[in-house]
Parts: sequence; C-alpha cells; structure tokens
Amino acid sequence: MSNAVKKTGVKKVVLAYSGGLDTSAIIPWLKETYDNCEIVAFCADVGQGEEELVGLTEKALASGASECYIVDLKEELVADYIYPTIATGAIYEGTYLLGTSMARPIIAKAQVEVARKVGADAVCHGCTGKGNDQVRFEGCFAALAPDLKVIAPWREWEMRSREDLLDYLAERNIKTAASATKIYSRDANAWHISHEGGELEDPWNEPSKGVWTLTVAPEDAPNEPEYVSLGVKHGRITHVNDEALSPYAALKTLNDIAGKHGVGRIDITENRLVGMKSRGCYETPGGTVMFAGLRAIEELVLDKTSRTWREQIAAQMSHLVYDGRWFTPLCKSLIAASESLAESVNGDVVIKLYKGQATAVKKRSPNSLYSESFATFGEDDVYDQKHAEGFIRLYSLPSRIRALNAK
Repeated sequence: MSNAVKKTGVKKVVLAYSGGLDTSAIIPWLKETYDNCEIVAFCADVGQGEEELVGLTEKALASGASECYIVDLKEELVADYIYPTIATGAIYEGTYLLGTSMARPIIAKAQVEVARKVGADAVCHGCTGKGNDQVRFEGCFAALAPDLKVIAPWREWEMRSREDLLDYLAERNIKTAASATKIYSRDANAWHISHEGGELEDPWNEPSKGVWTLTVAPEDAPNEPEYVSLGVKHGRITHVNDEALSPYAALKTLNDIAGKHGVGRIDITENRLVGMKSRGCYETPGGTVMFAGLRAIEELVLDKTSRTWREQIAAQMSHLVYDGRWFTPLCKSLIAASESLAESVNGDVVIKLYKGQATAVKKRSPNSLYSESFATFGEDDVYDQKHAEGFIRLYSLPSRIRALNAK
C-alpha cells in the first residue's frame, strides 16, 4: 500500500470517526494514499453512549489525525430530526422506526460545519459500498457542500474483510480493541440500536439473547405492568410522568423505563436502497412508547380525512428519511404539512408497558373530536338516527346508478 502512487488534490480532510476498526484504518490509509494530506477526526455524539467516547481523541491522534472534534448533537438530534419525523408517523416498511436513518443528516451537517471551520477541502466516511449510509451521507454532502470532495475508502481500497483491516493496522503498530471474532455490526444513538451480522445473516435463525442490549426479553420482563404518562403538545412529547423534560431527556427516560419491559424489539428483513435485502434486529424502547402516545392523541383529534392525509405524509416521509433525502424541498414540505396537522395534537396519554407491549390505555385532549353524548349506545338527544337514511342514499348514489344502468 505504501508503495502505491499517491493521489493529489486533497490537502485536508475531515473524517467521520468512531474509533472502530474501519475508521481506525482509514486515518493511516488516507495519509498513505493522499500525498501530504492532513486528517481531522470528527465524532458526533448522538447518544451512542459515553463509553464509546472515552479516549476517542487520544485514539484518533495516535492513529495519525492532527486533531479531533467531538460535537454534542444529542438534544438537536431529538428536537430537530427525531421529533419532526415521528410527528409525521413515518415507519419504514411498516416496522422500522428509522433509528439509523434519522441520525445521518445531522451527523453529515455537523461534519460539513467542522470542514468549513478547519478549511478542509474533502470529507470522508467509513460506509461500505453495500449499504444505505453511503447514500445518506453523500446525499447530504451534495446538498450542503457540493464543492467538497467525498472520499469513500471502502470503494477505493483493496481491503475486503475485518481480517484485512486488522492486518493493516498490525503492520503499522496501530492498536485497536477490535478483533476478528466480533459477531455483530451495531449502530447506536439516542433513539435506538441496530444489530446485524452473525447468526442474523440467516433468516432461519432466531436471534440469540446475545443480540439484544437495550431491552430484556419480554418473557423475562416483570410480571406486573408499569404505567407511564406522557404529556403531548403540538405532536411533541413534553412531559413524562408529569415531569417537564427536554426532548433528549424525555427519550432517555423512556428508554430506561420501557427497556425493562422488553418494549421496542423488532426483527425485520428490509429492502435497502441499493437493491439488496438485509436482516436486522432493532431496539427502540422509548421511541416505541412515544409512537404509541402520539398515535393515541391523534385518534382523538384528527378527523377521517386529516388522518388519511397524515398517513400519506408518513408513507412519503418514511422513504425520504430512509433514502437520505432530508435536505430537500420535499422534506420541508412534508414536515410543514405534518406540523400543521400537529397543531391540535395536544393532550395526555397513559401507556401500559407489559411483556414487550406498549399500549395506550388512557387518553384525553382539549381538542378531542370524540363526544360520548354522540357515540353512546344509550339514549341521547343530540343525534337523530333518521338523518342517516338520506346520507346513505347520497353516499351510495354512484353504486345505485351503476346497478340501474346494468339492467
């Protein structure tokens, strides 16, 4: 590798750095591949856990980076990316709560900001050529900084496996905590954690207990349910158990509560943007509770046509976020439409957590369209049932005319 002809044209590059095996190898590879290139490491703190950040700067510098920026994005991620997305109701392919997808635009945006700050002329990521993330990152780079060169080592270097990367680092006496026996590929942030690889690559294998990290198995969860109350304002969670909390604090609190009850596990085989199917196990305990709460309030306040429109927004938004098109006019339009509907999504809801399930059991809203006096099966003096006859005749008129024409 060191004897190869060095590339030119890149003086300073900002690398999205995690300290894992891939990005640890990328730093020396960049220095060897791009002549006189300076590498600035950038790490986004999106709630992946403090243990993931310990010693990160020292590790980056030891690998050859000139400096390392660790940017705290936790509150902004939840407030400006997660909350707007879940307000739309977006769920990819009916199951996936878009945990990895929602974090990519804010990471890419912050990476570009660091690149501007340090005067870099390139950005680099460690995404593989098989996955969705390469599209998400580079789509954001194109929208925010089309002048920056994008370097994607997995599409350039000759290494193809973990063993290759480990050998590469060993040859250069660069220490790494990674090993060839790593079982799963994981990605974590405040919203969720994903698990891929290992036995999960065979869809016939049931996930072992070693897969899961945020939640207990539902069968091992407490035998007594726990109730958690949520306060909702304009489609945002503002209170948990009557305590006012910031978006990130609310999510963190619900992760802790719901995880104990095995809430938020899914095992899916999804369609990647690049065309292949992949199997992943995802844990989104707090997010599952938030979704249940928002949908419960919506049931009270959105009329039939408004709810149908919100569901159409959700379907569009799920693909937009998954496909990495956050910084687009369509995204702005969908969020604006969702926020308009969410103006009336206010109220309180109680969620029952039990053996992997999060069920809304109580809900109320000052904007509720539910009226017991209208809906009751008992006697009432507000609804004249005779009016239904004329409504039905007009509603079914096309069917009636079609049947008469067929005679």
